[in-house]
Amino acid sequence: MEFDDQMRRFFGTDDLGTISPEAMASGIERMQVEFGLETDKGRRFAMWSLLYMLGSAPTLDVAFTDEHDRDAARTFMDLLDQANSADGG
Repeated sequence: MEFDDQMRRFFGTDDLGTISPEAMASGIERMQVEFGLETDKGRRFAMWSLLYMLGSAPTLDVAFTDEHDRDAARTFMDLLDQANSADGG
């Protein structure tokens, strides 16, 4: 699942700057519900990643039963933190 596809699917646009707070909350809620129902590991990880970037991801022990998946999520979190630090954010 491509990032832009997720944005359009859950938020109706690939530009988060154009989304109202209500639409953002609604999209996050839909994504959380679909995340809970998703069985494909790749799609699940993609949704969790976007939820994490939006500050709405479930904790790793809730999101992933497999230790390798939790490790991948930790690596993603570390890489994102490093990228944000490099950008001054």
